[in-house]
Amino acid sequence: MPKAPAAAAPVEPATYEAALEELEQLIERIESGQMPLEQMLAGYQRGATLLAFCRARLDAVQDQIKVLDEGKLQAWTQE
Repeated sequence: MPKAPAAAAPVEPATYEAALEELEQLIERIESGQMPLEQMLAGYQRGATLLAFCRARLDAVQDQIKVLDEGKLQAWTQE
């Protein structure tokens, strides 16, 4: 019996902004209630991947800020 073709691995977003935009569009489609169950599950999984990507990018930026602030995370103030 032939095997089903393997699904292509999802492409990693090029930037934080691209990931955030894709995540927002995905959330809109899921919340619309118009997606079949299997697509909704795939969308949820993709959303979890995008969320992890965004969190990793934010953590990396936060680490860079700590370095710039001599190892201390400073409160953000706008003066």
